[in-house]
Amino acid sequence: MPRDDVAAVELLSEPGDEPPTGEAAAEPGPQDAVLRYEYRGAQVVEARGDYDMHSLGPLTDALNAAAATHPKVILDASGVTFADSSFLNLMILAHRTGKLRVAAPSTQVRRLCAITGVEDVLEIRDTLSDAAAT
Repeated sequence: MPRDDVAAVELLSEPGDEPPTGEAAAEPGPQDAVLRYEYRGAQVVEARGDYDMHSLGPLTDALNAAAATHPKVILDASGVTFADSSFLNLMILAHRTGKLRVAAPSTQVRRLCAITGVEDVLEIRDTLSDAAAT
């Protein structure tokens, strides 16, 4: 993803999480954070890692916040390594706002969309640039 057009980056984690301390401290992992930033007039929510009903909270919050403040929301799904029906449902609900575009979906996300037939419903683009341009 081109970072030269990035105006702001916000790291979102589970509410009430305390930052790790001591030697066990590490950078947030794939399921610990959702990245959100501005790109070419759109709000991008970058999802990384595995998503099921137990880990969807931060992504849901980020998409809702983005949709509340921006006319165009892009879900960068290139880093999604697992997604179940709760992730699919979230994409469909976000799509109903008329603002969502899905950019660069991983193989797992593409397969989920193809199996369920939502690839014809969601606005799926191959790249972040393509999603921002439409």
